[in-house]
Parts: sequence; structure tokens; C-alpha cells
Amino acid sequence: MDHSGHGMTMDLPPFTLGRALEFSPDLFFLTGCLAALALYGWGVARLRRRGDAWPVSRTVFFVVGVLTIALVMCTKLNDYGMVMFSVHMVQHMVISMLSPILLLLGAPVTLALRALPVAGRGSTGPRELLLKLLHSRYMRIITHPAFTIPMFIASLYGLYFTPLFDFLMGSKAGHVGMMVHFLMVGLVFFWPIMGVDPGPHRPGYVMRMLELFAGMPFHAFFGIALMMASEPMVKAYASPPASLGIDALSDQHAAGGIAWAFSEIPSVLVLIALVYQWYHSEQRQAVRKDRAADRDGDKELEAYNAYLASLQTRGGR
Repeated sequence: MDHSGHGMTMDLPPFTLGRALEFSPDLFFLTGCLAALALYGWGVARLRRRGDAWPVSRTVFFVVGVLTIALVMCTKLNDYGMVMFSVHMVQHMVISMLSPILLLLGAPVTLALRALPVAGRGSTGPRELLLKLLHSRYMRIITHPAFTIPMFIASLYGLYFTPLFDFLMGSKAGHVGMMVHFLMVGLVFFWPIMGVDPGPHRPGYVMRMLELFAGMPFHAFFGIALMMASEPMVKAYASPPASLGIDALSDQHAAGGIAWAFSEIPSVLVLIALVYQWYHSEQRQAVRKDRAADRDGDKELEAYNAYLASLQTRGGR
């Protein structure tokens, strides 16, 4: 018996972590993950060949980010996610809130700008197209908090609490499209906040923290709503296969708990990254000031000392 036309059998055995982690690739995501790793590897190799450094930490972050996508979309977690709300919620939270942070810490846009060749005069190549996109009005709109925060929230409430979710779950293309949407929303939400790659919207560190905390409580409220519901709220998971041996309402409560817990994890990760970036930004600024002082004989300090001396002179009169 098939589920929603996906060709996935509804008589899956009871969920265990071992079964869930068995290899069961989704062709779209498997191809996308392999292509992302190949392109990133090409960029790093190109920089190394010409003697330019690229932080190993960024490569590790990006690779782990891609692997988290493969973990939830190219294993039987994806199969169980079609019939268990709790497993689907793990997929959603990972691909929208964990994977984007790790990918962005890998600075793929910066790598592309450094690795792609500059086109000849009068011609347009991939690097020029990327720069044009980064400076476009479209990019300014979709990375602005007035767009990213409502979109982040709508991806929860506007999807799960309307018939749209059941419609998307009715086909393989719809399910893949929904997962791609989760990933894209996570990327545009966290991109301005992380601030690793260049972008049209780049607020200060305090503003970035405010943007982060503006979206996170809605995830917690969404999770609490699922946990407190007295009946199944999503039709697609209202009648789980008997072979799983689970209760739909209990599974929904577990899904709510996962959504609630996951609202804290990205906040901690991003805060650590922001504090680290802020500290290094202050360090770089201090180094620049020291170098400027060395060049001009520390005229700023001399002027300040002269000002203090003038105050003492006035006070002695």
C-alpha cells in the first residue's frame, strides 16, 4: 500500500534509529549534495593552486552542513518522515535551522567570488552575474528583516495550519519542493545575521542579535501549540500506519517538543558565532588603530595629552 503517491510503503516497521539511518537516497537531494561538495572543493583547490589560503574551519563547516542535509533527506529518516510527524519535524528543523547555519559558516559566496575567474573586458561571466545578483534590488528585499522574519514565521503557521501542507505531501515533487523551501528560508533568514558572506543587508552585531531573537520565539510557540493540542492538527499524519505501532496524537506531541527544543539550539550556535565575530572585529579594529598610530606618531594621543595639559593650565590659574 503506497502513501500519497510517493511509492513509499506504509507498512514500515516500528521506528528505530538504526532503521532510520539506513541509506535511502532522494535523487534530487543526493545530486544537489554531491554537486555542492564538488563545487566547493573545486573552489578551495583553485585557491590553493594559486597560493591563496582558505580556512580549514570554513571547509569543515560547509561539508558538515551538506552532510546534515544528506542525513535527513538521503536516509530512511525521509521515508519515516512521510508517515511520522515527529520524524518529519526533525527533518524540518535540521534543514531549516541547522544546515543553513553550518553552510553559511562555510562562506560559499566569498569562496565563489575569490575562485571564479574575472571575465574579460566587455563580457559577463559567472562571477559578474553573482556580483550583479548580490547588488540587485531582489536580493536587498529577500535579505531584509521585514521579509525574512515574516517568511520564517509563515513557513510554520502558514504551512502546517492550512491545507497547503497536505497538498504538498500528496506528491514527491511537492515534498521535495517543501524541503527546498525550508532550506532557502533558513538561508535567507540567517545570511544577514551570520554576516560571513557579503550581502546587501549587513546590520551591526546588536541588530543581528535582535533579528535572531525576533524569529525564535515563534518556533517555541508553534511547538507548544502542537504539544497542547487535544487532537491531530495535520491531516497527513492523522492516521499513521498500524505497522509503526504509534498513536497520532502522541506522535504530534513529540513533534511539538522537537520544534520547541530546536528553537534554542540555533540561537546558541548563532550567538557563539556572533560573539566570536564581534571579538575578532574589535581585535582587527584595535590592530588598525595601532598601525595608524605607528604611522602618524600617535597624533591622537598627543592631542589628547595636550588637551589634558590645557585643562590643568586653566585649573592652575
